[in-house]
Amino acid sequence: MSLLHSVSRRIAGVALLLAAATAVAQSWAWDDGTVPFVVTPDEVVERMLRIAEVGPGDRLIDLGSGDGRIVIRAAQKYGAHGTGIEIDPSLIARSLANAQAAGVSDRVNFLTQDLFDADLSGASVITMYLLPEVNLKLRPRLLALAPGTRIVSHDWDMGDWQADETQELRVPDKSVGRDGRSKISLWLVPADARGRWVSELGEHGGRWEFSIGQRLQQLEVAVQVQGHDVVVRGTRLRGREIKLAITAAVGGHGWNHLFRGEIDGDTLRGEVLVSDGETSRRIAWTARRQP
Repeated sequence: MSLLHSVSRRIAGVALLLAAATAVAQSWAWDDGTVPFVVTPDEVVERMLRIAEVGPGDRLIDLGSGDGRIVIRAAQKYGAHGTGIEIDPSLIARSLANAQAAGVSDRVNFLTQDLFDADLSGASVITMYLLPEVNLKLRPRLLALAPGTRIVSHDWDMGDWQADETQELRVPDKSVGRDGRSKISLWLVPADARGRWVSELGEHGGRWEFSIGQRLQQLEVAVQVQGHDVVVRGTRLRGREIKLAITAAVGGHGWNHLFRGEIDGDTLRGEVLVSDGETSRRIAWTARRQP
């Protein structure tokens, strides 16, 4: 993976990376605003692919693919198809040779391209080792991808878009930044859950109404059962999957409800685990977003 990309302006702080990275072969096109290529250690590559749960059905795009190691490893070990986006033609040539040597040329390709011009549609996984300012500039495009798309970044975050999962590991041979440690962060592009949703649960409360506000994957949820407010104890949105923990009195008896479902446009389908502490059962659940 690489940090070599054309960006619109000189990135603040790159001088610090230059001072720290003299032991790594790098390409510097300082005058045109490029960012340096820094090799991603193999153990970090492996952890990035594992946190994203890459598999044979995935199409991975690596932004700043450098010598192609992430794309090649994803194809060779996990059976994925992949594309590397890299602006340096010499690194593209190296990537193609590496892919041929690894026997995965039929499952990977590499494009000499500015990452901001890359077509990201169709990717199920995006990997990157960029800089914070570049991540933030990319963020609107990433959030516009299909809900559930997995985004993995080495070291740098997405501002106030909190990661769904973060792991840290010691990397003794790491040449740049973070004192020999690497942080791997995973985001799932959140589905649009906003609005008023209505569901019928038959004998278990009848009509349920869910009013959902949303910012990124953070939800604010209010729920009424037959016109009465009930207690929402917890919420989570992870890609398309939504979970709601709700306490409600039904038929004069207190029940805990764990709603779990997937958002598909204006329909939400899943099940509810209903429990009173002694007995429990599962009920199919469908909710529809109201105009």
